[in-house]
Amino acid sequence: MSTINLPLNLTVRVHPVVLFQIVDAYERRNADSERVIGTLLGSVDKGIVEVTNCFCLPHKEHTDQVEAELGYATDLYELNQRVNASENIVGWWASGQEVTNHSSVIHEYYARECLNPVHLTLDTSLTGARMGIKAYVCVPLGIPGGKSGCMFTPINVEVTSYEPEIVGLQLCMKTIGMQPNPNRPSTVSPMLDLAQVTDASDKLLALLADVLAYVEDVLNGKQQPENTVGRALLDLIHSVPNMTGDQFAQMFNSNVKDLLMVVTLSQLIKTQLQLNEKLTSLTSFLN
Repeated sequence: MSTINLPLNLTVRVHPVVLFQIVDAYERRNADSERVIGTLLGSVDKGIVEVTNCFCLPHKEHTDQVEAELGYATDLYELNQRVNASENIVGWWASGQEVTNHSSVIHEYYARECLNPVHLTLDTSLTGARMGIKAYVCVPLGIPGGKSGCMFTPINVEVTSYEPEIVGLQLCMKTIGMQPNPNRPSTVSPMLDLAQVTDASDKLLALLADVLAYVEDVLNGKQQPENTVGRALLDLIHSVPNMTGDQFAQMFNSNVKDLLMVVTLSQLIKTQLQLNEKLTSLTSFLN
């Protein structure tokens, strides 16, 4: 496995998919398992550890030892490298809100896989109605010529998202508070295309209203201007094509016509395939 040099002053950025995978592994754990652990995958750049993926490591914790299927971890990591070679081992995770006595033993294994691995804990017990997230690095301790040990030191941890992940999180937020139907499995109905466009347009109009209100307050002297905001607005204006209302309407109508044509053709192809399938089934039945 590859080795990554990690500085001690770190900030860990965790993506939502990692949290979902940890929770899923915790829910699927064996009945006799108090916690689950696994490997963190991601990248490191200028003191930022970005965790984009993870997988569970089957293990058993006894009073005086820890048993882990290290061969399984190696095989799964190699398979993941075939799919995404940019994701390397950056540390390990565990369910729970505290560092246990066995954490140092597990950390020693990951210290052989990458230099200065990070340790992430996720409180799946929902203490205080929150899923607490903590991150640590292991700092060696000891005296010259004496016994050595290590201490888990907390570091900054943040939750970040890519654009596609934000869309999924927004869809999950819409299901909060919905009463499940006991007669059928819980499902999330996808939004229609026009509904998504309408929702996005409403959000865009709200953002434009906020920007216009800020500009008017600055022009009227109600708010002090900020150079950073001004440069961002200038870049925004330069990124928009300079066209009249008639030109925009013509471009929009042309694109809509092309889109409707593609949708119509796809529906016709789908109908033709369904008819061919039924005719084939009927012919086989008659023969």
